Amino acid sequence: MTMTMSRVMCRPTQPLKNVPSNSSISGQNQIIRPKEKVVLVMGATGSGKTRLSIDLATCFPSEIINSDKIQVYSGLDVVTNKATKEEQRGVPHHLLGTQNPNTEFTASDFCHMASHAIESITHREKVPIIVGGSNSYIEALVDKFGPRYDWCCLWVDVSTSVLHSYVAQRVDHMLGGGMVNELRPFFSPNGDYSKGIRKAIGVPEFDAYFRREAFSSNETRVSLLQDAVRDVKRNTCHLACKQIGRIHRLRSVKGWKIHRVCATPVFQKRGQEANDAWKNIVAQPCASIVSHFLYSTANHDYQPLELIR
Repeated sequence: MTMTMSRVMCRPTQPLKNVPSNSSISGQNQIIRPKEKVVLVMGATGSGKTRLSIDLATCFPSEIINSDKIQVYSGLDVVTNKATKEEQRGVPHHLLGTQNPNTEFTASDFCHMASHAIESITHREKVPIIVGGSNSYIEALVDKFGPRYDWCCLWVDVSTSVLHSYVAQRVDHMLGGGMVNELRPFFSPNGDYSKGIRKAIGVPEFDAYFRREAFSSNETRVSLLQDAVRDVKRNTCHLACKQIGRIHRLRSVKGWKIHRVCATPVFQKRGQEANDAWKNIVAQPCASIVSHFLYSTANHDYQPLELIR
């Protein structure tokens, strides 16, 4: 199922200005420069994180930083479900398809490059929106640079059964979009599936198919393909469960307070009804949260990581 992006109604785009505020410390008035603001968009694979980040970035002066540990590599655009240029709608994206697919890009590498991207974006008076399902990257970044910034964390949540159904449909759509031919150059009899883009779901699952297709009957090839597709769907659903579990851990163990927005009704509709539901229950509420986070004149009026249950 594909759902056309809809433009959300929100505060008009405007430059961001960090206006100094007065604070009394030790009986003396001192000028305190507010922290730069960063928006995080989290959620399981297939939940609509990318769509939301682009919706927000078209409403506010923003640039997007990818925090998906597989989408960071160049190649496999269909398999890794990267946003197309059309879907990006002119929004600048950082760390999306920029790294050598044969090397290992670590959480430390991400922290280093993402922090530079944040500094560059805020220097241009824009908002960094960090989006991706690799919570280990996001956690490492917040652990290292947390005190430096104000963070507004949004979680697009979808019920497990509905999400799994959608993920299966998405894999079928990827299959029709050239998934097999895209994967073929990444097969190697001695391929290492433990680093780089070959860790992507889809590459190891198709190993048996590519190994045997040239020597198999048509019936066997069909069976091998079905097995590979089934494994991709199963492993993608397993990944989604792990991602959701990590978000719960960030809340319960590390004390992150996160704006949770339930997008389940969107995935239960089709066509324009789905677009309307997305705008009304996901995009507009999140735009309102971000608008208040960015433009509230009094810091004490807004808690950046306040939880919405």
